[in-house]
Amino acid sequence: RLQYTLLGRQLDNSLAVLEELRLSDEERYRTVLGMDTVSESFRMAGFGGVDRYRDLAGFDNSELMTSYRSKLDRIINLATVQQESFKSVEERSSEWRRELDHLPVISPVDVKYALGDGFRFRKVHPVLGTSRMHPGQDFPVPPGTRVYATGAGKVITSGWISGYGNCVVVDHGYGLQTIYGHLSRMNVVVGQNVKRGEFIALSGNTGISTGPHLHYQIEKYGKHMNPINFFNNDLDVEEYNEMIQAFSSDTNFR
Repeated sequence: RLQYTLLGRQLDNSLAVLEELRLSDEERYRTVLGMDTVSESFRMAGFGGVDRYRDLAGFDNSELMTSYRSKLDRIINLATVQQESFKSVEERSSEWRRELDHLPVISPVDVKYALGDGFRFRKVHPVLGTSRMHPGQDFPVPPGTRVYATGAGKVITSGWISGYGNCVVVDHGYGLQTIYGHLSRMNVVVGQNVKRGEFIALSGNTGISTGPHLHYQIEKYGKHMNPINFFNNDLDVEEYNEMIQAFSSDTNFR
């Protein structure tokens, strides 16, 4: 009975550890990663049954033996479910990190340049003279200003597009594309994979434009998005340049 009692304490400690792992899984990892919780019915699936321990009946310590066998079975079941749960968390975590790498979340040009015309409906287009939507963010920068990819992705256009002039379009996956227009020179080719902070073009004044600037546009599943909502415009020039250098030297890009 003493040996069973000591074993029971060890089993209780194991159950307590599994409960801590479950709480971390449900309240920390799955919450952060936007994953559904694992239902209690699934965690306890296949556990129970009236005659599950009938082979332990008739012994002097049958009640203790049955109690601790039940705890052991519960531990095995919970540990198996938790292992599978952590595998799915790991897979989602890897995909989440990849998704973060691909989101267009930085300014496409040095932050020392002020923002120009933004995402809005214009009653009078400065060149065409008609009312139309301005679907992106302009950066009034000198010709030849370096333009950087704002997130990892694949170049799907590097050439002339009517209205945009010389243009680069990057597909980031997850329904997101970024467009860099009015360029003087493209530094990438179609099919090329780029990472965030990679030098992809030089700004210019090509296409329908009233002066040198970069037109930067974000689309999600074909819908125009306001680029200003995708990046924080609170870095100083030194911080921005350090960030670009860090991205450029990152060898872990996949």
